[in-house]
Amino acid sequence: MKIKADENIPFRLVTVLRNAGHDVHTVPDEGLTSRPDMDIWSAARREGRFLITQDLDFSDMRQFRPGTHPGLLVVRLRAPGAVALAARVSAALKTTSIESLAGCLAVLTERKLRIKRA
Repeated sequence: MKIKADENIPFRLVTVLRNAGHDVHTVPDEGLTSRPDMDIWSAARREGRFLITQDLDFSDMRQFRPGTHPGLLVVRLRAPGAVALAARVSAALKTTSIESLAGCLAVLTERKLRIKRA
């Protein structure tokens, strides 16, 4: 799957996703660091990439309506260190494939994965 990792996603998770066979581009690699959210969102949509971020602004369903984009995963952990974040996302993707989240707005917390479909 084509994925864009926001600048707040640790490289440890990017490596996990790449090792799972996904085509992952990162915001820093593309020179989009510190750019407005809409610039990152536009790049992800233009490239047809599923966006993974910790930025809560992307959880607004009115603005990022399911079915109108390649997909979006917002990760919200109380202690979002690199190791914890990579472990939580990896665990979630063992029970729910990232491909099944295409076109959805998904929010992942310590306790659950909420998925909003079109």
